[in-house]
Amino acid sequence: MILSDFRFPSPMAAFGRLIPAPLANAPLMAMLELARRREWLTAPESLYGKTFQIGIEDLGLQLCFICEQGKFRPLPKTIQADVRLSALAIDFFKLASGMEDADTLFFRRRLKVEGDTELGIAVKYWLDASERPAWLTALGSKLATA
Repeated sequence: MILSDFRFPSPMAAFGRLIPAPLANAPLMAMLELARRREWLTAPESLYGKTFQIGIEDLGLQLCFICEQGKFRPLPKTIQADVRLSALAIDFFKLASGMEDADTLFFRRRLKVEGDTELGIAVKYWLDASERPAWLTALGSKLATA
């Protein structure tokens, strides 16, 4: 199987939609906080006070958060986010590991950006410019060659 073709089975999305927002948000918030504390991911001031929604399509998850003074805080999934990013789980992994950049995913229609277009572009550039930890890049490389 080609890595780009990977998709979680549809029952996962049905299950994901049933998970309460605080529980669904917990892993993302933990990863963002760890990345912030290790200085792998430092939010620019242009993101302060902005709200975000991450939709992981094949897992049925809608993860919402706000950037407050460089820290990320969870929000209920019922908010109207300033910008919404949605893709399959594998595409978010590719983005996080540096296997593909946001523009490539966007132009291949694998990453959808809705809402404040200017903010969406700023987020794409910020993610592309952020340094990734070596272990994450190595994991992406191993999966790409598997």
